[in-house]
Amino acid sequence: QRRVHGGDTVVMNGWGAGETHWGGLAQYAKVKGGHIIPLPSGLSTWEAMAIGTAGYTAMLSVLKLQDLGVTPQKGKVIVTGAAGGVGSFAVAILSSLGFNVVASTGRVEEHKSYLESLGAKEVVDRKLLTGEPKPLGAQLYAGAIDSTGDEILANVLSQMNYGGVVAACGLAAGPNLKTTVMPFILRGVTLAGIDSVMCNNDVRIRAWNALAEVLDRNKLKLIAKGKNIPLSKIGEVSQSIMEGKHRGRVVIDVNA
Repeated sequence: QRRVHGGDTVVMNGWGAGETHWGGLAQYAKVKGGHIIPLPSGLSTWEAMAIGTAGYTAMLSVLKLQDLGVTPQKGKVIVTGAAGGVGSFAVAILSSLGFNVVASTGRVEEHKSYLESLGAKEVVDRKLLTGEPKPLGAQLYAGAIDSTGDEILANVLSQMNYGGVVAACGLAAGPNLKTTVMPFILRGVTLAGIDSVMCNNDVRIRAWNALAEVLDRNKLKLIAKGKNIPLSKIGEVSQSIMEGKHRGRVVIDVNA
């Protein structure tokens, strides 16, 4: 079934663009028709790129929690890497949906007011989620969105409530996961993987439509505040991101 027609405003993210084939930062690109979907009418093109793969991945993660039965009434939801792109959107979206959000970051003093402005009820130091995880810790969270992996994810798993759900969508801290089966077989915890690159278009359309509906535009402006960057500056901006000096999102102006 054809989803788009000539003249339609569309969005494309993932599918290896800028990774396995050219076009991620192009003014014009030739792409497969199956890799584009209609841009929801409630989003501008700037908003779509301010959201980008980070916001889309966060929305996929939130939808997964909801699909697996996590509701605001069941308890707190923790977001790791909360000041990053995925984390910022996860905090903003979850809070807009009424969840009690705990934001974990490595620089609490620097990011506390920012994360609270996005809707976090608590901001905690990621040190609480580092070190050798216990097989089972205190039951603190009904849900979690983790973009870090490694020992942070292992510690999150050990602190989930009975029947809790963790959406794993990144590996900023590393790809390893040293844990036990205890959270799964004694607390019924679910570890759900989130792939934003190759997931099918029905899921993509659902996520983008949900973003158009629930994402607070004022919070979006906070996440991408003053972050319109000319293409000529992408090298230094990328270096800043790699060094962990960046917060939120950057929108690249490919015409500048």
